[in-house]
Amino acid sequence: MPDRKDDMSIAPLTETEQPGAETTGREPSEPEAVPAWIIPSSEGFTADDLDRLRGIPPHTELIDGTLVFVSPQTRFHSLTMSLLENRLRGAAPKELRVRREMTVTLGRRQRPEPDLVVVRADGDLGPRQTTYQPADVVLAVEVVSAESEIRDRERKPELYAAAGIPHFWRIEEKDGRPTVYVYELDPATKAYVPSGIHHDRLKLTLPFDLDIDLAEIDDL
Repeated sequence: MPDRKDDMSIAPLTETEQPGAETTGREPSEPEAVPAWIIPSSEGFTADDLDRLRGIPPHTELIDGTLVFVSPQTRFHSLTMSLLENRLRGAAPKELRVRREMTVTLGRRQRPEPDLVVVRADGDLGPRQTTYQPADVVLAVEVVSAESEIRDRERKPELYAAAGIPHFWRIEEKDGRPTVYVYELDPATKAYVPSGIHHDRLKLTLPFDLDIDLAEIDDL
């Protein structure tokens, strides 16, 4: 979502609100109740729990058995996703599909949500589908934000590579524009190897022919 600057100003305290002033007649505030879903069972959280837990925040991920909640998107994050989603969709061959903010179930305790994925068309199972399998995924894309740096730079690529996802992009912000770090899976080591860093233009032949002017973000 677009950046917003919340009004964090605080009105002056009234006489009765000054520190040390009496608050006779006011009921003390009660602590908010902890949602039932936040407490795991004795077995911990599993990938299936993301579909079962009532009241769970949208776009919650499961990484290493831990629920991960996302912060509000920055303007850069939103625009970068829109740019890449549109260009990927326009370039993808008919046997592939581009999906935004859909989870991928990598294991019983691993269900991350990449910002974008390119999946095989036969991985689409219907309108109520909530997740993909790693065998469906050709490319996973993460746009790095301040609160997700370690996950997007370290843990998620490890998980995607171990699951056999052949291509991974990490997007970083530099001077308001995206820089795309491109990785390809080494099938022998099950690890990603870097294949390029793209600042102004993203021109690739894998996973399919693609040419994106990254400066177009200025016009969105």
